[in-house]
Amino acid sequence: MELVEESPYRFRIDQHDPMRVPGVVFATRSLLPDAGADKSLEQVANVATLPGIVDASYAMPDVHWGYGFPIGGVAATDVERDGVVSPGGVGFDISCGVRLLAADLDRAELGPRLDALMDGLAEATPRGMGKGAVWHLSDRAELDGVLRGGSRYAVERGFGVERDLDRCEDYGAVDDADPAQVSDRAVERGARQVGSLGSGNHFLEVQVVEEVYDDQVAGVFGLRPGQVCVMIHCGSRGLGHQICTDHLRGMEKVMSRYGIEVPDRQLACAPVSSDEGRAYLGAMAAAANYARANRQLLTDAARRIFTRQTGRGLDLVYDISHNLAKVETHAVDGAPRRVCVHRKGATRALPPGHEDLPADLREVGQPVLIPGSMGTGSYVLTGVPGSPAFASTCHGAGRVRSRKQAVKAERGADPRRQLEAQDIAVRGVSRRGLAEEMPAAYKDVTAVVESAEGAGLCRKVARLAPVGVVKG
Repeated sequence: MELVEESPYRFRIDQHDPMRVPGVVFATRSLLPDAGADKSLEQVANVATLPGIVDASYAMPDVHWGYGFPIGGVAATDVERDGVVSPGGVGFDISCGVRLLAADLDRAELGPRLDALMDGLAEATPRGMGKGAVWHLSDRAELDGVLRGGSRYAVERGFGVERDLDRCEDYGAVDDADPAQVSDRAVERGARQVGSLGSGNHFLEVQVVEEVYDDQVAGVFGLRPGQVCVMIHCGSRGLGHQICTDHLRGMEKVMSRYGIEVPDRQLACAPVSSDEGRAYLGAMAAAANYARANRQLLTDAARRIFTRQTGRGLDLVYDISHNLAKVETHAVDGAPRRVCVHRKGATRALPPGHEDLPADLREVGQPVLIPGSMGTGSYVLTGVPGSPAFASTCHGAGRVRSRKQAVKAERGADPRRQLEAQDIAVRGVSRRGLAEEMPAAYKDVTAVVESAEGAGLCRKVARLAPVGVVKG
């Protein structure tokens, strides 16, 4: 794959048949994928062939190989000009995202209480591959309430406070969810997992604000140096995975009806305005609401433990997804156009003044939450005016080793001891689960964030250091 360096933080893949637009990769040379081991740049070019795509097929600095779209891929299709929606452009963990909570507590005050706090959080946080959740839904009507109402429904049922909704993307729920488009199998998989962490790279971390880069913006977000925070990273569990599987199969069967050809069947898609496109977007929105309710339930559990062990509360800084497709209005060729923006392993980063932000954040822009790999720092960023990729930025560090490769690399080592040697308290289900997520399996999150900032996608606000982690 031939790349043209346009700047130290931006590379171009020139348009060639059957690409409809060029590819653009935001990265430094050191962050570019290894062409021999990672085919994500080929996926960037493949995404550029989608009907209705506008501007470019974008890749964030944490880009790596995924299903159909690369993880770290962003693409927008014109809704009025036969633009398509592709489940591969969202991924299997629909609305996987990050939630940050801030405490009125400093690290020194936390010290003697940390072990008890971590024990309590580990006990109160269902995690791992199987069933088990904070909220045991009584019937399908309750699940439909979750699928339609997301965090709003959870707060109505007593799992949170109204202010939480002001600090959530879409104020806690996507309005066009359609539970009728969610299969019985997806319902079965999701019914007993609302309020659970799952496995893989999902986690609950106790963190400390180690460095602040912008005092004013950090203050508006509710962050200050030395402050204790809790970060939660999880998604839509088995329900979202099944929705993606179901609709990928359906779209693969109907593409020929719409005259659509793609270079990779994993890019199966349908026009946004088609029955299949609308059905997927309705089901995807339902999964997004499930994911937001999931994080709301885990927040409620964490708050109870935090108050019990420290006597302090936890205020929500923000909740943002990084696997979603949204119909938005953006300037394309100098004119406003309705486009379906796919963000897969990429985070929406609204600039200051954006009308979708709550009043108390509008002046400074949207909080953007970037988790590091386990044992490394995480970042809080904010959106900036004139972002070149539909107000999008990176979502994390980005893998450089598969989980199998990571476990092999850690053979003979003790991941728990390695983390505890860094004064990080660990509560994990298995050694393998820890080994899969060690820092050597990921890019350097600081380099990723600096590349995103250098490319004009976002701006740094604060860096958070882990002091305790709960893992599946």
